[in-house]
Amino acid sequence: MNEQLKALYKTVILEHNARPFHFEKKEDAGHVLEAYNPLCGDRFQVFLEVKNGVVTEACFHGYGCAISKASTSVLVKNLENQPVEKAQELCRSFLKMTNPDSQEPVEMAEEFMAFSATRDFPGRLKCATLSWEEMTLFLEKQTVENEN
Repeated sequence: MNEQLKALYKTVILEHNARPFHFEKKEDAGHVLEAYNPLCGDRFQVFLEVKNGVVTEACFHGYGCAISKASTSVLVKNLENQPVEKAQELCRSFLKMTNPDSQEPVEMAEEFMAFSATRDFPGRLKCATLSWEEMTLFLEKQTVENEN
């Protein structure tokens, strides 16, 4: 991993871990996703409101390592006010970018690219993708429901 990526990785992870975006419970949310990794115990709830095909609100709460917390923070920060289709595209790009088997280059903003470093640390990969994988499943379900 190059030095510039290492510095970005540390900065983004530390910042979002210390001051996560929308770190709060919203018990009356329209949708609550459960992101849980039984191997390490990381567990987050992602609270969402989706209206007219747009993610209007997103927040999260729970516990886990700095990588999983920071990654979930970046996720909710970038979902708000996004159409479901655009949110799906974002999630797919993030998962492709972090996939060590993917040969296809993915261009994303620096905040996201910081997590590409987990490709070099297989034991930390699930930490970075935990909430993103749950969100992808949820958004795919939303798309199917909107088509019917």
